[in-house]
Amino acid sequence: MQQAAVVSSVQAVPPSGWVRRFTPLLPPGLCLDLACGGGRHTQWLLAQGRPVLALDRDPAALHALQQLGAETMLHDLESGPDGVNWPFGEHTFDSVIVCNYLHRPLFPHLLSSLKEGGLLIYETFSDGNAQFGRPSNPDFLLRTGELLQQMQSNPLVQMQIIAYENGVVETPRVAMVQRICARKASALTALDSLCLRTAAL
Repeated sequence: MQQAAVVSSVQAVPPSGWVRRFTPLLPPGLCLDLACGGGRHTQWLLAQGRPVLALDRDPAALHALQQLGAETMLHDLESGPDGVNWPFGEHTFDSVIVCNYLHRPLFPHLLSSLKEGGLLIYETFSDGNAQFGRPSNPDFLLRTGELLQQMQSNPLVQMQIIAYENGVVETPRVAMVQRICARKASALTALDSLCLRTAAL
């Protein structure tokens, strides 16, 4: 009964279909659920037997997620100089999941903190979402193709795109979204790619 009470205190929204689709590709090891909100993806990953660090600046759901077995971190990612307060070093996480959150200055740091071979699953609102409701502020809407461009935001990191979509989704409500699944290349793969590009010049 206590476990059921804990689960009921976590946001009762199903995990994103995009996250569910690519969960089988997640490598073993720690997953960061960035800006986890109500914890729907942390709860989903825990149910798959995966270790999770759930990070958010709102403590509301973190205690319940901790009781479910997640590691939690109360932290404001936007509180530092130039709006960035990234608390992690390089090569920290085997995977990162981000849904319905956008703060552009974080992208280079996020990519750096993925381990080689690590997987990024990212989904958030895109240009055109205003016709369906919030968010409508351009600060919180990806520009057309921007998520692909952000995969190149850190010159020291090469991301290999597995899947990318930009369009209207029907669930959990109608919205315009961009979403991507990408894997961080190994240093050797990235070096080979750089040599090929250099040779082509």
